[in-house]
Formats: sequence, structure tokens, C-alpha cells
Amino acid sequence: MACKYCQSAIWQQKLGRCTRCMKQLAAMCALLWPLWWWGYADTPQQVESIALLFAAGSASVLLTLHVVIYPFRRNKKPAPERGSSSHQDD
Repeated sequence: MACKYCQSAIWQQKLGRCTRCMKQLAAMCALLWPLWWWGYADTPQQVESIALLFAAGSASVLLTLHVVIYPFRRNKKPAPERGSSSHQDD
């Protein structure tokens, strides 16, 4: 990822800040859910169906977290840079 927030090691700092991640998750959801519905909805106990459900479900949950936290983070100051300190050296 090229986003400065995605370079951060703490996942809580990433949520709701990176619109690129949100767009990627939206595209994944738009692709995975219809694929599961079209190909595996009639056989939900197959390994492929379960794996696709987990992938689509996790992408949906992560996108939901991003969207819920986005309004709270968009007007706040950005996350601190990795490796920087809040005080100056004397």
C-alpha cells in the first residue's frame, strides 16, 4: 500500500483514514458476494463455498468498520508518523 496510514503498524490507526483501502474493500465485496451467490449459494457446505463466504464476510466486516469510523476520523488530526516522537530533543 502506498498510503502513509497503511504503513503504520497499528491497525486502529488505519481504520477510517485510507479511502484507497475502502475502495479496494468495496470492490472486493462487489466481486465476492455475487460470485458466491452465483456459484456456491446452492452448495453452502463445500470447502470452496465456505472459503468464499469467509473472504466476503471478512471484507464486509472490515469495510463496515472503516465506514463507521470514517466520520469520526475525517475531521481529526492525522495519525502520528511512525518512528516520530511528540517531544523535541533538547
